Amino acid sequence: MEMTPQDIYQLVAPELALVEEELLTYTRSGITPISEIGEYLLNAGGKRLRPALLLLTAKMLGEVSPMAIRLGAVVEFIHNATLVHDDIIDAADTRRGRPSANSHWGNSMTVLAGDWLYMQSFAVALGEKNLDVLNTLIDITQKMVEGELLQLTYLGRSELTEAQLLDIVERKTAYLFSGCTKLPGLAAGMNHGSAERLAEIGKSLGMAFQLVDDLLDLTSTQDVLGKPVANDLKEGKLTLPVLFAIRDGNCEDTLKVKRVLDERDFRSVDRAEILRLVERSDGLNRTRKLAEDYARRAIQMLEEFPASIYRDAIVRIPEFILNRNA
Repeated sequence: MEMTPQDIYQLVAPELALVEEELLTYTRSGITPISEIGEYLLNAGGKRLRPALLLLTAKMLGEVSPMAIRLGAVVEFIHNATLVHDDIIDAADTRRGRPSANSHWGNSMTVLAGDWLYMQSFAVALGEKNLDVLNTLIDITQKMVEGELLQLTYLGRSELTEAQLLDIVERKTAYLFSGCTKLPGLAAGMNHGSAERLAEIGKSLGMAFQLVDDLLDLTSTQDVLGKPVANDLKEGKLTLPVLFAIRDGNCEDTLKVKRVLDERDFRSVDRAEILRLVERSDGLNRTRKLAEDYARRAIQMLEEFPASIYRDAIVRIPEFILNRNA
């Protein structure tokens, strides 16, 4: 059966509307900056991919409980808190095609708002009185912070390994996706082994998602992406496609990449030159093939679960991840 991304979202549209209500409720605060920044982030045009994945998984397993709705809001909150902190660390001035929260309110206020979002996430999760759920969320958040710290440790370095870069991808992005597929299992009372299988599906989806993101950073346009293109390298971050260019290129190629990492800009070497190096080493195709491998793995594991329209929808997600342009 053919499905578009709109068809997939339509399957969980009523539940996503309830998640949206929860998000608005959680951002209401007597402290004005919290309400303002929270509302600004929620209205930023995010695709709500993570809550949608969580709700689809819940429907694949049975039904969407009130707990699943609240957890949908929690994963979106954690995602937004991470974006806020990322933008501050990266000194980013745009996010999703408009001014980032930090460029609007300043770093001090925005970092505290990000902290508040994290705490609110855990307050909601604590209300579920489910230790497995709480432990999962704490583990995810710790992994995400570890990924950010590792990335900062490696900033400006070109002599990294594929394993080191994939480790950052796993921590920073894939663990939250794994939570989106594992949490509904825990909410439904599944045993540890089954919940972990669900977590692996989400993790593979998250790996594919971020690897495609790394490709788009090099090949997309600012209008489509909503943020500057080839920004990762400009911020001193090495990604897999560029690593392939260094590993398989000559000394001169490595020096060009190092120059961009050192200058934190495309002054001596322009973006087009870096893209040429990546294409010459087949870095784009090799990264894409790896993303496809992760996507295939997710699809194979999904086949262990009973057939349903919701399982079909999750099976379609890897295809949309691999073909997305923003």
